[in-house]
Parts: sequence; C-alpha cells; structure tokens
Amino acid sequence: MSEVVIYHNPACGTSRNTLALLREKGVEPRVVEYLKAGWTEAQLKSLAARAGVSLRAFLRTRGTPAEALGLTAPGVSDDALAAAMVREPILVDRPVVEGPRGVALCRPADKVLDLI
Repeated sequence: MSEVVIYHNPACGTSRNTLALLREKGVEPRVVEYLKAGWTEAQLKSLAARAGVSLRAFLRTRGTPAEALGLTAPGVSDDALAAAMVREPILVDRPVVEGPRGVALCRPADKVLDLI
C-alpha cells in the first residue's frame, strides 16, 4: 500500500496535528472522517490486526459512552467491541493512520512518522 489514509476527526487536536504533520512531510493522505463515514467490523478488526494490537487498543474511553456500555470491563470480546464501535463511531480513538509501513493509532501525532 503506497496510499496514506487517515481516519480523522476534525474536532480532535491530535487528529488535526497528525494531518498537518503528514502534509508538512509532503504527504497528502486520503482523509476519512470516520464519524460521518462509519466503520465496518471487518475494517476495524483488520486495522487492529495490521497494527499488531487488540481492538481494545483502539477503544476511546474519554468523552464516550464506553464505560456506561460496559466496554471497559475485562473480558469484553473483540466481536462485542467491534459491534459497539460500528454502532457508535466515537468509540474509536483517533487518529488511526494506514501507511506504506503499517497501521497505528497516532497518539502522539509523531507516531505517524513511522508509517511513511
């Protein structure tokens, strides 16, 4: 994959900083505003697998209903997490970036440099 894709939330400072850093490095990524576009379970599971992490690593708890939905409890399956993330896209932490060298949750923003 030579294209860079950022799963972006324009309201998030880290997401905006990551996008700006990519552009500063001469990379014009395909920008997917995931709160509008949504996710599929297969897409989320694939991104996590390619990042080498469990889907739980992509779960955003701050400012989301994750805890109220019981998603922070130990033992919640990836299937249950993926289903919740599809229903409530805000549950996915951001920004997730796909690049030529893999996939990562780019917190902090400079983690994106490892992907390009």
